[in-house]
Amino acid sequence: MNQATAHAAHIFLQLTVIIAACRVCGMLMRRIGQPPVIGEMVAGVLLGPSLLGAVAPDLAASLFLESDRPVLFALAQIGLTFYMFAIGLEFRTDLLRTSLRSAIAVSAAGILVPFLLAAAVAAWLVRQDGFFTESMTPLFAWLFLGAAMSITAFPMLARMILEHRLTGTPAGTIALAAGSVDDAAAWILLAAVVGGISGEPMLFAIALGGGILYAITCGAVFRPLLGWMHRHAEERATLGMIALLLAAGAWFTDAIGLYSVFGAFIFGMAVPRGGLAEQTVERVGPFASAFLLPVFFTYSGLNTRIGLVDSPFLWMVTGLIILASIGGKLGACYTAARVTGSNRGDSLVIASLMNARGLMELILLNIALEAGLITPTLFTIMVLMAVATTLMAAPGFNLARRWLRPTES
Repeated sequence: MNQATAHAAHIFLQLTVIIAACRVCGMLMRRIGQPPVIGEMVAGVLLGPSLLGAVAPDLAASLFLESDRPVLFALAQIGLTFYMFAIGLEFRTDLLRTSLRSAIAVSAAGILVPFLLAAAVAAWLVRQDGFFTESMTPLFAWLFLGAAMSITAFPMLARMILEHRLTGTPAGTIALAAGSVDDAAAWILLAAVVGGISGEPMLFAIALGGGILYAITCGAVFRPLLGWMHRHAEERATLGMIALLLAAGAWFTDAIGLYSVFGAFIFGMAVPRGGLAEQTVERVGPFASAFLLPVFFTYSGLNTRIGLVDSPFLWMVTGLIILASIGGKLGACYTAARVTGSNRGDSLVIASLMNARGLMELILLNIALEAGLITPTLFTIMVLMAVATTLMAAPGFNLARRWLRPTES
């Protein structure tokens, strides 16, 4: 067996372990009332240095070779991109128009309130040792912490909506719309912080302007093009054009400082309904969900280390950040949904979804750590916050469905 063949065989072994672990953890989570997607997130962490790497370091090192990380990263990004494209294909813009007022209110509350709370927390943490690097000024510390506290686990939010059959409902649509806006704002702010620290403020302008230009192009150019091809061209040619535009959109949004999931999601929304979108999601969704997406969870877990919070003071800081994050998202989004007309059940569903940070938080934190914005200690604290807020989503669903009766259609 030559080196290339052996390398490919080892990648297939990794995929076998990853998918098996995600399936087992997903089934276990379902038994305790959590959605399987939470189990997949936990499986990724368990396969990383937090558990497998700690109890069996030789096994972990031989299974997940450093030389394989680029391959896993590429598979993770492809899986996440295809999955978010499928979510965009199922997004009902007609229902969004009827819920626009609530979506705007929830989105604004989910950004403004966390930023107000982050201002107080960041002003205190920046004066302490061991949280932010020396390059972080109080302003940049506030912007980063505000972005980290206002971000939503958009891919997980979308998958939980799908698994709980909330796709197309007012609660699901409002949460998707508000979550996408909040996450886009968080990525733009992160680009602003990185640009400010690196002395390249144009990164912020490029991310904002490029994102707007891409959304306009999807609606004004790609949608009519695909509609014409669906009516006049062969199905294979249409699907080939969709694949081409999806890859180009993911590349473009990554290149401008946003994340490829937004390029995929926005493009999925632009695919014409009435047959084409429905046919495409049947081909893309199951494969991305069952095969590619678990790689994304595992790759993120390989970069996550839990164990640096080792003093009462650090646990106090962790508790403070968790409480501020919950109040800034769960409380604010619930209030905004209620004020704009949603019933208690829908409002709790929306707030529970918006409160989950999940792996979008981990992605943001990894970028910040690599860019030299935060220390490993603050990274770990924010990971714990992400896990805690994500685990709250399922109980919120259960409470709303059993007692408060959210709108089902």
